[in-house]
Amino acid sequence: MPALWIAHVTVTDEEAYKKYAAGATVAIADHGGTFIARGGRYVQLEGTDRPRNVVAKFPDVETAEKCYHSAAYQAALAHARGASERELLIVETSE
Repeated sequence: MPALWIAHVTVTDEEAYKKYAAGATVAIADHGGTFIARGGRYVQLEGTDRPRNVVAKFPDVETAEKCYHSAAYQAALAHARGASERELLIVETSE
């Protein structure tokens, strides 16, 4: 079953976060992930408002999780730590 990687982000250091985004884009693509939403228009209805929202689709939960734990993604993530406040989850879809 396909899975969605959903991130809600508040960027606090634009320059550092750009380095994260560049590395994360490559890592996600290398694991078969494709972006279906990336920082577009949104409406906050409940919870913590995070102005950057990203959704990537992966072949399955295991591949999405493998991407997160990969050396390439972890190297990119080092740039996001201290440069953002974020929540990230993976959810299996019913498609």
